[in-house]
Amino acid sequence: MTLFEKIIARQIPADIVHEDEHCIAFRDISPQAPVHLLVVPKKPIPRIGEAMIEDQELLGHLMLAVGEIAKNESLAESGFRVVMNHGSHGGETVPHLHIHILGGRPLEWPPG
Repeated sequence: MTLFEKIIARQIPADIVHEDEHCIAFRDISPQAPVHLLVVPKKPIPRIGEAMIEDQELLGHLMLAVGEIAKNESLAESGFRVVMNHGSHGGETVPHLHIHILGGRPLEWPPG
């Protein structure tokens, strides 16, 4: 069971900012920006490159949830970054697909 599955099951506490039948969003415990949230599907998909065609609707739901959560966190007007990591070179640390929402300050480009 991954860390995120334990958060979904309420075995590990988290500062939850959004939850619906398909996903949960919470504040990152090691924030890289003033606002750093993780949006996690309740269905365990190891990483974006392993998503299947049957996950298409869920992936769309996650992206719409990102927009709603960003608005609720007052990030929509100033802007925010959406990040997904895949594999060790991509910065993945938990093998459960998740989307980072980063905002609250200007973000540099290129990242990393």
